[in-house]
Amino acid sequence: MIAASSTRPQPRWQTLWRESITDAHELLHLLDLAHLAGNLPAADAGFALRAPRGFVARMRRGDARDPLLLQVLPQLAECDSHPAALLDAVGDGAARAAPGVIHKYRGRALLIASGACAVHCRYCFRRHFPYAEETAAAQHWRGAVDWLRARPDIDELILSGGDPLSLSTAKLTELSDALRDLPQLKRMRLHTRLPVVLPERVDAELCAWLAALPWPVAIVLHVNHAQELDASVADACARLRATGAQLLNQSVLLKRINDSADSLSALSEQLFAIGVLPYYLHQLDHVQGTLHFEVDDARALELVDALRQRLPGYLLPRLVREERGQPAKTPLQNP
Repeated sequence: MIAASSTRPQPRWQTLWRESITDAHELLHLLDLAHLAGNLPAADAGFALRAPRGFVARMRRGDARDPLLLQVLPQLAECDSHPAALLDAVGDGAARAAPGVIHKYRGRALLIASGACAVHCRYCFRRHFPYAEETAAAQHWRGAVDWLRARPDIDELILSGGDPLSLSTAKLTELSDALRDLPQLKRMRLHTRLPVVLPERVDAELCAWLAALPWPVAIVLHVNHAQELDASVADACARLRATGAQLLNQSVLLKRINDSADSLSALSEQLFAIGVLPYYLHQLDHVQGTLHFEVDDARALELVDALRQRLPGYLLPRLVREERGQPAKTPLQNP
């Protein structure tokens, strides 16, 4: 008699993660753009390609300017060297407080929960981050929790990465269980792209975990273009809202992707339609390999002025920049 296997089957989202596209030539072939292969940099410009197939299915076939494709396709411009670009443009290294813990702003601490992402965005400000040495989930979160226990001034915990939802729900539960006896914590925030690029991650187990957390929860999604939002993302957001979480969105202003009033206003409108409020519109961080995405401040301010004339105030994201050593995000305003 053969004993039944005790191995628990993997959730569907993990299977879909493993099936992601990691080869640029395959991606171009699927989109009828194989003729662009000669424009690819060698070895993905040092930053591997990854895109879930469901996200790729939202791209327009035959369109080399598709705004989703441009977010994930390696480009030769990533190999250009710019004197104004840095490996750590936002000062994460200088703000390291414990393994996987970044402390920049009063009352808040950020955990690098994981180094993994379901999609590799070419403009990523942590594309050079040393995740192998700086992950809070290591050693059952012990170092991060010990640091938090010694800091009664920290009342908001931010889970970031990588993407915190790349971790199993069991691993997330391990963290929340360890945090329950810290009386200073008032809020938890999760910054994640998974409900957008891999909405299957928002399964019943994750929703049960979120609903059982003893703190108010804000989930900050990352959507740059309305084309990223389809019925599967809307359903995932509905499931997240049903847990009691507040849903916000942050975008990065990106040349040739969303640098028009039409694109940005459509994004705000469609976010609100699925229960997500626009929160931040970030100016690009000056990270090596990303400056071909930059929109200058004058143009950014013009776009925000145009949005102000089109949208109600609650749909207008705040235009900000993160600057090394500053105690908060820096808002950009017209003189």
